[in-house]
Amino acid sequence: MNTNNKLALAAGFLYLVTIIAGGFAEVFVRGALTVHGDPVATARNILASEQLYRFGFVADLVCLICGTFLSLIFYILFKPVNRNLSLLALIFSIVATAVMAVNLLNQQAPLLLLHNSSYLKAFTIEQLQTQSLFFLNLQSQGYNISLLLFAFYFPIIGYLVYKSNFLPRILGVIYTLAGVGYLTNSLSWFLFPHLAAYLFPYVLLPAFVGEVSMSFWLIFKGVKAAEMKR
Repeated sequence: MNTNNKLALAAGFLYLVTIIAGGFAEVFVRGALTVHGDPVATARNILASEQLYRFGFVADLVCLICGTFLSLIFYILFKPVNRNLSLLALIFSIVATAVMAVNLLNQQAPLLLLHNSSYLKAFTIEQLQTQSLFFLNLQSQGYNISLLLFAFYFPIIGYLVYKSNFLPRILGVIYTLAGVGYLTNSLSWFLFPHLAAYLFPYVLLPAFVGEVSMSFWLIFKGVKAAEMKR
């Protein structure tokens, strides 16, 4: 196996881990434990499933680490196609990842507030529960900001895939649509929050299809080494 196909295989597995870890943290942890508009129920869920909540936090860290290595590999693979665009995509990915990493502090806040008895000297338990939900809502906003930045990363990579000779052009089109899905999702939460919850499953479907398609292709097909641009 040549170097480029080794990189492609590594990228495919890193992508798959990123998808699984990110989906677990968002859907099965935050989505399952957070009760919109109900700080008491949310705090009760977090404390009752604290280990699950902590696993969700670790899953997010795994997602960030794998995503960083993935972006670096993509830069290496697509640099021969267009060095400047490949670098621009890497920059968008790094900035989005940094925003997501800092934003994880908001996710840790409920555990700090609900577990430290010294805070009860200054706040009631109801106030601490309300603050916990506030930080989770803040985490959700930060998460959407990071996805908005990633939305610009996808069409750049999609274009590079389309212009390359070593990956199918249809994969570039699908990957670009994934970026459109992320962009629509983020903007809808900022502009039309009451409508965004209903749109969420539909606008993220292209993103899911695009990312899974890229992951599986890199794992099972790799890149056409003989046609890699030098």
